[in-house]
Amino acid sequence: MKPIPERIATFHVNGADRYGVVTDEGIIDLTPEFGDRFKGLKEVVEAGALDVVLKAAQGHTPVYREEDVTYLTPIANPEKLICIGVNFPDRNAEYKDGQAAAAKPSIFIRFPRSFTGHKGNLVRPPESQQLDYEGEVAIIIGKGGRRIAREDAYNHIAALTLCNEGTIRDWVRHAKFNVTQGKNWDSSGAIGPWLVPFRSADQLDDIELTTRVNGEVRQNDRTSRMMYDFRYIVNYISTFCTLVPGDVIVCGTPTGAGARFDPPIWLKPGDVIEVEADGIGILRNSVEDEKC
Repeated sequence: MKPIPERIATFHVNGADRYGVVTDEGIIDLTPEFGDRFKGLKEVVEAGALDVVLKAAQGHTPVYREEDVTYLTPIANPEKLICIGVNFPDRNAEYKDGQAAAAKPSIFIRFPRSFTGHKGNLVRPPESQQLDYEGEVAIIIGKGGRRIAREDAYNHIAALTLCNEGTIRDWVRHAKFNVTQGKNWDSSGAIGPWLVPFRSADQLDDIELTTRVNGEVRQNDRTSRMMYDFRYIVNYISTFCTLVPGDVIVCGTPTGAGARFDPPIWLKPGDVIEVEADGIGILRNSVEDEKC
């Protein structure tokens, strides 16, 4: 994997939520310097200050080792968390419903509480054994807008991160037209490990996206093969709703989720899922049963 030079994370340590820059030697805590101006990374993004935070880290010594902190989702309280479904070749065929691929993307929303951070456990509820994984690239909106032109879409992206868009499969089938019930169980998915500032199109247009379960590659594809590319996604979503800084858009998963095996392979306690993308990093999580 290529080294990631710019990594800004949200984490919990010593009883408080903090943010800072992740280096190979540890984490530089920038909360003391910016906490009065920016409560969290959402406020940093709103102010267009990711570079300000990165610059402030120069010359500082890491305060924490990665193993000493608990990673949190990078944006704690986005106004919107929007997910794109069925966005890679062969994904439509996996549904085996006889329907042709749609001309427009499937879209649904998730609640922030449905995600945990890097190295946190995905939680399997007692109501279902069908916890599944979906590795995806997520974009963070930095400049808001409505009816954003396709050619201007990249000017509205502040940062990139990763998502394991964990799903309770049988609950997405409870109704005819929506998947909300299966997509919003507490801590069923993960986002992280950090934000990587978005600099240029080559960070998105053709990068490799891979999901591994216990070291076995289950999903692998390139973003250049997405049916609805990142520019289109920003343009399309902003047509019907106003995007604001800090909004998170999760952009679709390749074929190979556990539900598509015969028989299906569901996640179980102790499994380790890794979502990796070029230039962004590795999001790693395990699985536990809900403690009722």
